[in-house]
Parts: sequence; C-alpha cells; structure tokens
Amino acid sequence: MSKKRSGGGLSPTQQAAKFLGVSVLAGAVMAGIALPAAGALGLAAKGSVESFDELPTNLKTPPLSQRTTILDSEGGTIATVYSRDRTVVDVKNISPYMQKAIVAIEDSRFYQHGAVDLKGVLRALNKNAQSGGVAQGASTLTQQLVKNVAVEEAGDDPTKVAQATQQTLGRKIRELKYAIQLEEELGKKKILENYLNITFFGQQAYGVEAASQRYFSRHAKDLSLAQSALLAGIVQSPSRYDPVNDEAEATKRRNTVLQRMAEVGDVSQAEADKAKEQPLGLKVSKPKNGCITAVKGAGFFCDYVREVFLTDPVFGKSKEARAKVWNQGGLTIRTTMDPQAQNSVQNSIKDHVYQDDQVATAATIVQPGTGKILAMGQSRPYGINTKKNETTLDLSVDQDMGGGAGYQPGSTFKPIVAAAAIEGGTPATKIYSSPYKMDYPSPVQLCDSKVWNEKGVSLTNENESEVGPYDMKTATAKSVNTYYVQLISDIGVCPVTEMAAKMGVERADGGKLQQRPSIALGTQEVSPLTMANAYATFAARGMYCTPVAIESITQRAGEKSKSLQVPKSTCSRAMSENTADTINTLLKGVVEDGTGSEAGLGPSRDSAGKTGTTDERYAAWFVGYTPNMAGAVWVGDPAHKRKMQNITIGGVGYGKVFGGKVPGPIWRDMMTGALEGKDAPQFNTVYIPDMPKKEDPGKGKGNDDGDNGDNRGNDNGGNDNGGGGNGGDGNTTFPTPTFSIPENFIQGQSNGNGNGGGRG
Repeated sequence: MSKKRSGGGLSPTQQAAKFLGVSVLAGAVMAGIALPAAGALGLAAKGSVESFDELPTNLKTPPLSQRTTILDSEGGTIATVYSRDRTVVDVKNISPYMQKAIVAIEDSRFYQHGAVDLKGVLRALNKNAQSGGVAQGASTLTQQLVKNVAVEEAGDDPTKVAQATQQTLGRKIRELKYAIQLEEELGKKKILENYLNITFFGQQAYGVEAASQRYFSRHAKDLSLAQSALLAGIVQSPSRYDPVNDEAEATKRRNTVLQRMAEVGDVSQAEADKAKEQPLGLKVSKPKNGCITAVKGAGFFCDYVREVFLTDPVFGKSKEARAKVWNQGGLTIRTTMDPQAQNSVQNSIKDHVYQDDQVATAATIVQPGTGKILAMGQSRPYGINTKKNETTLDLSVDQDMGGGAGYQPGSTFKPIVAAAAIEGGTPATKIYSSPYKMDYPSPVQLCDSKVWNEKGVSLTNENESEVGPYDMKTATAKSVNTYYVQLISDIGVCPVTEMAAKMGVERADGGKLQQRPSIALGTQEVSPLTMANAYATFAARGMYCTPVAIESITQRAGEKSKSLQVPKSTCSRAMSENTADTINTLLKGVVEDGTGSEAGLGPSRDSAGKTGTTDERYAAWFVGYTPNMAGAVWVGDPAHKRKMQNITIGGVGYGKVFGGKVPGPIWRDMMTGALEGKDAPQFNTVYIPDMPKKEDPGKGKGNDDGDNGDNRGNDNGGNDNGGGGNGGDGNTTFPTPTFSIPENFIQGQSNGNGNGGGRG
C-alpha cells in the first residue's frame, strides 16, 4: 500500500497516476516546459502509462565522485586529486540557511508535494503558454536529483552526459518513476542532503561543501544567510551567475533568492533586506587539483602513484574498471614516501643542479628488503611550461609508468656482472691482463646455446695509464673496462642477463636486455628507480623486492569507509648472502678509495656504490647504498643531445663530467639528510686478499676524480653508445701480497669483436 507523505495530500504513486493522466494532454508537462509533439520524441502519449509501468523501479545510485587525498608515510598531505571536487557531508553539517535557500528558489513546495508538484506543473504550463516559449520549469528537487544521478553515472563521457540530459518525454517519464522511488525510500531530509551533495555549483565545485570552500573558504555548516542565498542562486546557471566572473549578475540572483525566502516565510523581510545590502564577501580558494599541487617536489611521485593505480590489476580487472574507481575518488592513499628523505632529495638537487641548466638530474631512494620507494625527485619541476624547463615526464621511472626510454647506466652495471660471476663460482681474486686497449674476445656464449662472434671491435680504458694486470677489487674501484669485458667473456652473457632479471633490471622502454658482451659496460637504457632498487638487493644481502609506492588505501562511499587491497612487494632471493657480501665489500672500496670517494658518507656510516659515465658523456651516474637505504642519481640531457663537456651545472664549470663529480656529491648530500637520525648498521663484509704488490702504472696520472668510461657498442657487437667504467685517481698502492702469482695468470687476451664501454 502506498505511503502518504505528511502534509503531502495524495501519496506519490497516486499523484503520479493523476499527473500522467493530465500529462498526456500536454505532451511533456513532466518537464514543465513546452516540447515538440510526443511522437517526435519517440514516445507516444497513448503509450505513456504502459511504458511507465514497464520501467524498472530500482534507481542505481552511483557513489558520488569525491576528491582523493594522497599522503606520505607519516600522514602528511602530498596532493589532492579529483575528477570532481566534492566532499560529501551530512545534512546536519549544512547550514539551515543553505537548506532553506535551495528549497525556496528551486522547489518552494518541496515539503508539501510528492515526487512531482502538480500545481507547479500547471503553473509552468500556463506561464510558458503565455510567453510562447520555455519561461519556467517544474521539476522538483527530487526529479533534479534523479537527473544529477544520471549525469554522475555518465561521468566524463560526453555521449552519456547528453543522453542523461536530453529533453525528451521518455527521459522525463523515467525521471519521474525514479523520483517516486526516492520519495518512498529516502524521505525529504535525505533527498535534500543528497541533492546538496551532488549538485554542481560552478568553479569546479560539486556539492555544497566544496562550493562553500571555493567561494568563502569555510565549511558548509558555517554559511551565513547571504552566503547561502548566493550559492543557492548559482545552481540554476553556474556560468551565468558565477560570482567570480560576474559579481553584478551574481548579486542580482542572490537578492532574488533572499526575496523568495522572505516570501515563503523562511526569513523576515527585514532580514532579507539587510542581507541584500551586504557585499558578496568572497574569499575564493582556487581549485587545487592534481599532482601539480604536490608539496616537497613530489609531483612525479604523485604521478607514479596514479600510474600504479591505473595499471595494477589489484585495483580492477580492466583499465576501464580501474579508471572508474580512480575517477570516483573518495580515496585516502597512504604512500611509502618518507618526508625526510623527500626533502633531502629535493634540497640536494637544488644545491647541485639548477632548473634552467642545460642538463637535468633525477634521484630516487628505496628501502632495501621492502621495496618501498622513499623519495623521488628531479631538477626539472612538474608542469607544462617548457620555457621554465617544466615537464610532466618522470625522469626516474620506466616509460610505461610515465617516464622516458631511460639512460645508459655505464659502469654502474658492472657490479651486476661481478655478482653473476661470483654467484657462478668466479673468485673475487680473479686476475685479468686488463690492457689499456683490446678487442672484445670472441666467441662469447649467449643464452639458448647461441654465440656472439664479432671480430675487430675494440675498446679502451679511460686512461692510457690504466694497464693491468688487475684483480676484481682493484678493477672495480678503478672501474677498468677491459677487466670487465674479459670477465663477461669468460662467464658468458647469459648469467649476467639472468642475474639482472633477478635484480629487477629491465630496459626502461619495456624491451628485453639484449644479448651482447657490451652489456658489461652499461649499454642498455634503464631508469634511476630500476638501478636504485637493483642495488638495494646488494644492501639486503641478496634479497630482491619489487618496488612499491602504496602502503594502504581507504575508500569512502557515502558515510562508510572501507579498505582496498593494495599491491604488495614480492621478495625473492637473487643471489646468495655470500655473493652480496662480496659485492658490498667491493663497492665499499669504490667510495673509500676509488672513483666514488666524493660520495662517501664518512667513517661513522657504512656506504657502498658505483660511478658511471657513458660514452661522449651524455649521462653520468652514482648508484649507492647503506644497509638501510639505496639511492640512484642520474645527470644528463633527457633528449640525449648535450654532451657534458665544457658545461656549467649548478653554477660550477666542468671540462668533463664524471659519475664521481656531479652525481656523487648529489647522492652524498641526499643520503646524508635522508639518514640523519637513523640507525647506522654495518655491512657484512668478506675478506678479499689483495693482489700481489706491483708498481702502480696509474700513479699520479689519473683523472681528477678517477672517473672512467667510454662505451662504444652497436647492435652487432655492442656499439650502443653505451656508458662505461672509470679509472682510479692514480694514488692507490697495493699492500704486501698474501698469495703467490700463479704462472700464466694473464687471461682473456684473445682477439675479439663486439664493442661497448663503460666509464666509472
């Protein structure tokens, strides 16, 4: 049996039946306007009642789209993003003035009628007939709510929005049926609450709370009479009555609302007149939406979080499903970003590389053993003004996550070769002849029983003084190219690419690492995040963990909240603890007495790392770590056009840029700040005997910082324009030998082909 509304006369169902009986004579009185003949609208008047009865009664109300807040690991706000700026509030948190104002101007008989106002329809018909046009509408607040629900469901699809708002008799009949349902199920107060939360108020503000914040920088519960009247007046035409762009028109409309409130008895005439005299009193808060609003230079990290959400199946089976959840919003996303680390990254970048420099830098910090991304920053800020060197390209990540095609890592790839060799049984005391210049040895074993066999492709070390023999410890500290080419020629390429895969190293463009010996010198383009996370494997004693940026997500739907499942880091053993400890021992030597000495963190904190500089100096790197943080710093031209020779970076002139010079100090400063106040655990190291003492051919002849590298590689043999290793500072001496030199220890001098080269 139909319910009867208090003060409403007939029940909604009874009113609808009576209304439909009248409407068939009018053609489209449900809209309160004169429309063309019903037949032209696709719904004959004769069949209106039958069609009405056949319509479904269950209105699917979508959760209202709201703003999403992205937080750092400590709960501080990074950015607010939204498809529609809306904050849903309970009716008790909406000013009584606002509730009365919207009813007075939009549907003054709201509390007296049911789903449709028959008197209003007849009044509108009479008014429109007199004017010969559409002078007045008659949709109730409930009907308007139904239409807004349809628009909300349509989202940003223009076709669906047009269908939801088209002026047809069929739509109006469906609108009425759903309005009857809402009146029966919700009641007046809840309908009013929903209406005020869904309605568009202009200036990108959806719902009364967002509108109150936008125009007056206050909560909806605190709106005054005059402020409420202004907002209520905007609803009819948000563009026409926009107080920001047309104060005079908005004032007239506000005063019309105030007068209507006096006429229906919501306020006295004196109160209305007093409010009319008040200025608009706008205190506009500009829309703040998107990652461009991120604090602490975290716009790119914010973008990365969005990309994770839109690409990870945990948030939906399809791209469309994930986008729908993201656009719906109402999410509170707590991320892994550590505010201390993020601040330190940005401060270090600003100190060393300027926004308007010819080259850029990108830096990333991750947590070993968890995969958590702690910080991500770059010298070119988030934005679209290219004249100010702004960009939306995230220089720290892979192409499919909003980054570019990556950069050759140069000699920072050499520790991966060393790890593959040691894991396969090669001792860290292995000695090679390591001449200044040589051809790639060939043939070299690849995967799947394939062989690389190119002849006549040569490479050199950075300095002519770098002439072996060298062992792995010295060759790593000095970043000797010919040592590592001989090493990979011995063990084969396949163990190296397999080790790289276990450490999460893949090309930034999504392609597979190519099978060629020049990979030893860093010729395959990768991203800073990839390298930071790979080195975290060494810090975690051989455990690789996939990178993660999201800790938790809470989704608000109406008055309820629920937790969403988030991607978890997957950890697996990439190498034995002994192999990792051996690499840690080797790379400690790089920062203590090698090419990365300017990146060292001092005697009170263990650190390790590797420099890298590519051929022609298009890129320079430092990738390093402590037991509790790993970070990568890249410096170069994202367009791969500006060589870093005779260049000024951060106000300092450089004849040649080395990995130990610019990236190294950036890494040192960012890690120092990120680790301040944190524990200082030590590495588990292993004893690696020194090579028998001999005259150091590089004494006094090295580069300024010992950085080295020149990779020359191509597809046929490694000539890839890759990056390379580096040379020592020429001041290293060897301690008393602890073992004898075996006969015929010089190895790997076979004529080779295949090119590539890395500099430290």
